[in-house]
Amino acid sequence: MTDSLRGVATISLWAAEHQKAVKWYSDLLAKEPYFERPGYAEFRIGDYETELGIIDQQYAPHMTFPDNASGAVLYWHVDDLKAVYTRVLTMGASMLQEPEDRGHGFVTATVRDPFGNILGLMYNPHYVEISAK
Repeated sequence: MTDSLRGVATISLWAAEHQKAVKWYSDLLAKEPYFERPGYAEFRIGDYETELGIIDQQYAPHMTFPDNASGAVLYWHVDDLKAVYTRVLTMGASMLQEPEDRGHGFVTATVRDPFGNILGLMYNPHYVEISAK
């Protein structure tokens, strides 16, 4: 056991139109949720079967943040960033940041899904290296 961050356990996305969001992510991921109950659907995706939960907005925690608070963007590794970026835009996501070369092989882009969540996309050579082991 360690007293440090070890990895992503679950990612939760909130959607007022829950069933539409589940359908949208099912189409994007080309799979159905492995677990569902009213207001919640969960997918296991990627090389490490990261849990992605789509949750009805009515269950979102209501928090107040200070004016200078900032948030995090979770970037998903994709093998073909431009293709995935184009695909999510054609599926109704809106562009926040077009693909940008960050140097040393890293390329990032961000979109807002049709339900208001920020989705980060990244080609990450380190991810490719580690997942190949």
